[in-house]
Amino acid sequence: MKTNISAGTVTRFILLALALVNSGLTMFGVQTIPVDESAVSDFIALLFLGATSLWAYWKNNDVSKKARERKALDEVGKK
Repeated sequence: MKTNISAGTVTRFILLALALVNSGLTMFGVQTIPVDESAVSDFIALLFLGATSLWAYWKNNDVSKKARERKALDEVGKK
């Protein structure tokens, strides 16, 4: 049984990676979000990082092949 990583899982990982890069650049003084006040920029970066981290943590991300196969078997068993 062949199963693929879902588009939602890939999207969550990409957004989390972007949030981490954005946060890291902000920490080193690179303003990634064009806002005049640094406090507003830091808040937006923190909010983005927090939201994507919670979203990625909350979702059941079946990344490994074995996990995707197990999920597919569970769904077949429920029918």
